[in-house]
Amino acid sequence: MTTYDVADADPVAAVLAWLAEHPKVAEALGGPGRVSGVREAPWPHLRVTPGFGGDLRTLEWATEPEVALEVYGDPSGWPGPAALRRIALVCALAAKELVDEPSKTGHSVVSSVRPSGVLIDSPLADGQPRHIFSLLITVHPPQEFA
Repeated sequence: MTTYDVADADPVAAVLAWLAEHPKVAEALGGPGRVSGVREAPWPHLRVTPGFGGDLRTLEWATEPEVALEVYGDPSGWPGPAALRRIALVCALAAKELVDEPSKTGHSVVSSVRPSGVLIDSPLADGQPRHIFSLLITVHPPQEFA
């Protein structure tokens, strides 16, 4: 392993792929195909993106960047805040299960998932409902570098 291998550890890709296939997430969102890296219908929809915080430590082996889970409702205002809050928490709890999954060759290794703050009700300027929950993901380079 070289120091530069840490650049291949992608927590967003790992969390996004995991949540996109998670049955509890699909159930909470109302069906499959509602998890991606962009804000798009069908609603409700989970967007998984890089967060604004975290700790890159010494940029060696393990880093702990932040990953944001953004749950969007329909632009008409549906579902309400309580439902979006529940969906966001289900998604965060499902993300924690990624730690217990066996690592796969070529995929980043996730060894810890924990909240980095509180769940925020943050509607868009046009009124579209959105809840944001950020997670700190401890991630190692893909397994073939281990």
